Amino acid sequence: QVQFVESGGGLAQPGGSLRLSCAAPGFALDGYAIGWFRQAPGKGREAVACLGSSDGSTYYDDSVKGRFTGTRDNRKHAVYLKMNSLEPEDTAVYDCAANLLRSRCRTSPPLGYEYDYWGQGTQVTVSS
Repeated sequence: QVQFVESGGGLAQPGGSLRLSCAAPGFALDGYAIGWFRQAPGKGREAVACLGSSDGSTYYDDSVKGRFTGTRDNRKHAVYLKMNSLEPEDTAVYDCAANLLRSRCRTSPPLGYEYDYWGQGTQVTVSS
């Protein structure tokens, strides 16, 4: 059973930075778009970013555009999310998943039902 494992979360001050990692040992990421999602307390899951397989396609939600940058290392079976200029509104559990239907990112928000191999998530808390 494939499952991503997220890490790198924690407590950050407003304006600070964190780098999240998401790995799936033994799972070949080639050919799959990878999505980053988050869920804040009392809210539904929302899409944060998408990283295309080999075409360089990406998607970022407007709320994080210019602040978050996703990268992927297929050789290490891992994806990363560098988060800068963090805001209290970024507080949430972050996780990633693989799009089993698409290798390229949509130009619209990733659709959660297209994704699988969800991990347990990593908590990000932004507070002074």
